[in-house]
Order: sequence, then structure tokens, then C-alpha cells
Amino acid sequence: MKHNDKVRLRTGVEVSRLSLGTAALGGLYTSVSDADCTDTVLAAIDNGINFIDTAPHYGKGTSEVRIGKALAGRDRSTFVIATKIGRLLVPSTTDIDDFFMDADNTVERKFDFSAQGVRQSLEGSLERLGMDSVEILFIHDPDANADEAILEAYPELDRMRSEGIIKAIGVGMNQCETPTRVIKETDIDMVLIAGRYSLLDQKALEGLLPAALERNVDIIAAGVFNSGILANPVKGATYDYVPASDELLAKAMKIREVLEGHKVSLTSAALQFPLRHPAVKSVLVGCRSAAEVATNITEFNKTIENKVWEDLVSVL
Repeated sequence: MKHNDKVRLRTGVEVSRLSLGTAALGGLYTSVSDADCTDTVLAAIDNGINFIDTAPHYGKGTSEVRIGKALAGRDRSTFVIATKIGRLLVPSTTDIDDFFMDADNTVERKFDFSAQGVRQSLEGSLERLGMDSVEILFIHDPDANADEAILEAYPELDRMRSEGIIKAIGVGMNQCETPTRVIKETDIDMVLIAGRYSLLDQKALEGLLPAALERNVDIIAAGVFNSGILANPVKGATYDYVPASDELLAKAMKIREVLEGHKVSLTSAALQFPLRHPAVKSVLVGCRSAAEVATNITEFNKTIENKVWEDLVSVL
């Protein structure tokens, strides 16, 4: 399997097996220049990565704006865009973002999973992207708003899908319980799950992935490095954005040790592992430079023999 191989999702949308996450393009933790953002997006597109995921949350619209500028003038049929609903951006004179260094601080986020909020959110995203449409809308992080997401946001998204405004409905989260519930109680098309199906964490196996297979729901696996520990498992490495426990660090180091015995990089294995499950259709990886895109493509495309995965079973 190669990074630019395409897979047809249940709604007919075709996406590359490796896809681009863009929280970094909102300046997550570290500022990124407009030029580097453009180079990152174009490096992905020009190398066959056709699926780009963004959200109003990422830099309070900055990621969407930068993606729109990078892709202006490009053939719209050559890429698939997903963005999210659930956080409206409303005017503010006081809000300072502590996590996204390139955030637009003239606005602040307001959770809103109402039907009106869904339409308003999409309108804002399209304006920032400079596009007439997006293919996919994810319900974003309805952790404390699951009922509203299911009873209000989903029916409106379903109407939009029926009207042809969007092609697919999803839910994007970093926990499994709510997406599993949404799969069972609605007719969503896909789940973007961050960090819960990786070499280090397979909580998605307990309910989410079986439910997805049963209901023919496509899974996009994100957070495959678990925020850093699987990129470089050393003391101080982060897991879910906080310092990893000694137990998790030891497990990550053991995984690396097994892989090194086969001369396989931890990066390659982390990128390829999720696609071994039949429910997972694409792996979404965040990048902040064209060089990172190139590195991830190279590592994704390396061959890993079955014997390697077999030897990892006891560790995983």
C-alpha cells in the first residue's frame, strides 16, 4: 500500500491512504509562517495526498484561511476537504489563545451544536476557505454535548447531505465512547478518531471499530504518534499532550526495540499500523512543513514484513 493509493468511502468520496491534518497550520504550540503553510499543503497535494482535514478550532479559523490561500486556483476536483462544526467563531476583544500561536484573536470559540449553528459554522468555514463546498463535515468534540449533537446537529447535517450540500457526515473525537454511540444512534458515514488506535493505544478495538464494521462506517485514524511519544520515546515525551507515564514510556521503548531488531523505524510502524484494521481507511497526520510531508510519505511507503507485526503482538 502506498501513500497516494485511493480508497472509496461509503459515500463514493475517494481519499488517499495518507491524509493531511492541519492543526499545525493554525500555529499549534509553535508559529508557522504563511509560506511554510502553503508549501506544506502543496507538497501534500502535489504528491498525491488528496484529503485535507481542518476545523474552525485550529487557530480560530487561521488553518482554514491558510488552506484556502494555498489551494486558490487549483482544480477543485483534485482534493477532498473536511472541516468541522461545533465551535462557532464569534467576535471578541479579550480572547487570547494559549495553544495556537497564530490564532485570530479578534474572535473566540463558542460551542454550538444546534441546527442553526451547523449552518452558520459551515458558512463561516466556506468564507475562510474561499470555497463553494466541502465534501465532509465532522461533528467536533461533542464530549459534553452528545445529546445535542445527536438530536440537533446530526439531523441538520443529514438534511444537508440529502440536499447535496455535503457528501459525508462524521464525528471527530479523541475518545471512543461517544463516537460509538453516534454510530449506533445515527447514520453517519465516518469517524475521525485521534490517538485511540495506535501502536500504543488500541482502546478503539473495544467497541468503536467493531461498531464501525457492523454499520459500514469508515474510520480515519489520527494522532498515530500519540502527541509525540511514538515519534521519540524518551524521558519527557508527551502522551495526549502531557508527560507520559513511566509505564507508557517503557512500552513505547519496548515497541521501538522490537522494531529495531527488524531494522524498521518506529515512525514507519506507527504510520502503517492503523491500516491493518479493515475499518480504517486512511491515516491522518499533521505536518507543519514540506519536509515533514516528504518524511511521512517516505516512512509510510516502506515495506514492513508480516513477521514484524507478528513479533509486535506480545508487546501490543
